[in-house]
Amino acid sequence: MLKCFICDENNKTEEAVGICIVCGMGLCMEHAQRADLEIWEGKYPMPVKAKKFDLPRFLCEYCIESTYIAID
Repeated sequence: MLKCFICDENNKTEEAVGICIVCGMGLCMEHAQRADLEIWEGKYPMPVKAKKFDLPRFLCEYCIESTYIAID
């Protein structure tokens, strides 16, 4: 079974329930953070407009911090 990478760094053993979509890190319930990513519609090279809905995804704390995504 996949283990939580952050828990493993802290010498704890916790099963991963999800994977960060940016870096692929295994995450447990405690460390998985949900973020709603904006969807843009348009053609290359410039997006034309934002869609009316966001795409819910799980990210790790490191990727949340580095991508400046505001979470609730």
